[in-house]
Amino acid sequence: MNKQEIERLIKISKERPLLPETYVPWDVEPMPHEVFLPENLNSLQGLPLYNTLTTEQKLELGRHEIVQVLYSYSWGEGLFCLFMSKYVLTLQPDSLEYRFLIRELIEEYRHQEMFSQTIQKLGGQPIKPSRIHKFIGLFTAKYLPVDFLFMGSLAVELVTDTYGDKTRKHPASYLVLKKVFDLHSIEEGRHIHFTKGLVERYTDKAGYIRRTVYSFVILFNIYFIRTLYVRKEIYQRIGLENPDAAYKQAFDNYKTKFTSIGLTGVIEFVNSWGGFNRATRWAWWWLMGVKI
Repeated sequence: MNKQEIERLIKISKERPLLPETYVPWDVEPMPHEVFLPENLNSLQGLPLYNTLTTEQKLELGRHEIVQVLYSYSWGEGLFCLFMSKYVLTLQPDSLEYRFLIRELIEEYRHQEMFSQTIQKLGGQPIKPSRIHKFIGLFTAKYLPVDFLFMGSLAVELVTDTYGDKTRKHPASYLVLKKVFDLHSIEEGRHIHFTKGLVERYTDKAGYIRRTVYSFVILFNIYFIRTLYVRKEIYQRIGLENPDAAYKQAFDNYKTKFTSIGLTGVIEFVNSWGGFNRATRWAWWWLMGVKI
């Protein structure tokens, strides 16, 4: 990307910012025909159990699961902000890249606030991470070098963006969610220029071992996200008689669904720089059902 293009994007960010406070119609309530999550994205759709749910239970299932998606979005944005905060320390404050990243950081922090407000608007109660989730999160943020942190946060973004895109394009999605994901998509489209350049910079000089570690970092971050979506507490909240049995069925169902729906972009990304090799293919198959 040339200097003029970067300057143009910085100018747009300053002079024509997309502010969640005005872009999203926060006062609009859901219409009777609207849903919170497209049916094919929820964890129970496709199972005989799903056909036994009432209309209200199906709606509530979508509401609770989109809250988990939004929680994951916030996690991914937070990781990326942590990466960028570390990365800009290596740049000169008057450099073009530094100025661009400062604008991106401002927008990413606004996104986190927007996702938080959306969860509040939906009356959501995100299910907190387990101990193993917290350990992985702390280890990633505290001990991994910045390039590994970047790879992990980018993978989370690729997965959650899939859910955001499908939700905003669904004709019956709740208007507030449509506008939230619209705003995020527009601004992420500007950020992708920097992202692509950094991916090339890291992967071009990475050898076999480093690419292998990149692949595992991405895999574990995605597994982290998937296990945040399917939680027994959700089936308790929607009033299922046997939430334990529902969870077991949903876990297997969602593993297949998640791979076919949510991982297309990730698989293309990892494959583009040789992240699938003898050391990693077995793990991707075992945890994600990905055949390469």
